[in-house]
Amino acid sequence: MDLSGKVAVVTGAGRGLGRAYAEALAAAGAAVIVNDLDGDSAAGVADGIIAAGGRAAAVVAPVGPTEAAERLVAAAVKEFGRLDVMVTNAGILRDRVLWKMSDEDFDAVIDVHLRGTFTCARAAAVRMREQGTGGRLILVASPAGQRGNFGQTNYAAAKAGIVAMARTWAMELARANITVNAIVPVAATEMTKTIPAFAPIIEESERTGRPFPEWLRRDEGLGTVEDVASLVVFLASDASAEVTGQAIGIGGDRLALWSHPDEKAVAYADGGWTADAIAASWRTGVGADLETYGVPAPKVPGQKTAES
Repeated sequence: MDLSGKVAVVTGAGRGLGRAYAEALAAAGAAVIVNDLDGDSAAGVADGIIAAGGRAAAVVAPVGPTEAAERLVAAAVKEFGRLDVMVTNAGILRDRVLWKMSDEDFDAVIDVHLRGTFTCARAAAVRMREQGTGGRLILVASPAGQRGNFGQTNYAAAKAGIVAMARTWAMELARANITVNAIVPVAATEMTKTIPAFAPIIEESERTGRPFPEWLRRDEGLGTVEDVASLVVFLASDASAEVTGQAIGIGGDRLALWSHPDEKAVAYADGGWTADAIAASWRTGVGADLETYGVPAPKVPGQKTAES
């Protein structure tokens, strides 16, 4: 995959998934603006890319405010002459159950994930439309946004909103040849280390260099951050020109296309529905096969589950 001549911005690229995205884009030939709130981390990633023969520059800015988004786009233009790809990866966690979540917990996560995606995508879209040569907006979603997750009201809401924005912007930017997609990554990160079923496996792999077991990579779709980065490279490339408005999952050995919400079951009542009529028909009608919710618990071979 050749991204020579393309310029990308990756937010939250100082570590983890963001770093993997930035390094993979650079390895494919793109020039990269490495953004992070931690200046040392951002500089370290940019320096590493340059040492490997790539082109990169670090920009320290807190994702969320319009001013920061415009700084990132301006830096891409100043350093490398243009902008072709925006990867909105930056994020934070403030996990609490609903009755313990503060206004500050909620607002902080929404500001970085949802508002940060909006401001960065808007600034990128303005520049890409001015250039007139198309572009790529690659938004980072999560399984939590697709299915919900205990203790993550703020995070799940933001990530669900990001997928909705991808669908909307795909329509709005189609005439400008700007594609917009959301990726749904699953990888061994500091966050997944907190999952009891995964923690000892990830720690053992980090200690010994031993690959993750097949069941983890295939059944759970969890691998390294480098496994995920290939999807970002594909979506940044000319090969993905016809792909837009999609939510695409990747992790370990698994690549998946997430379905969009759709009407699963429909019933009609002449003159409309009364509450009593809904109750009478619910179990045998529209409500006969309810949807599941929540991210499924890992199925570790040989480990008993709550159901067993």
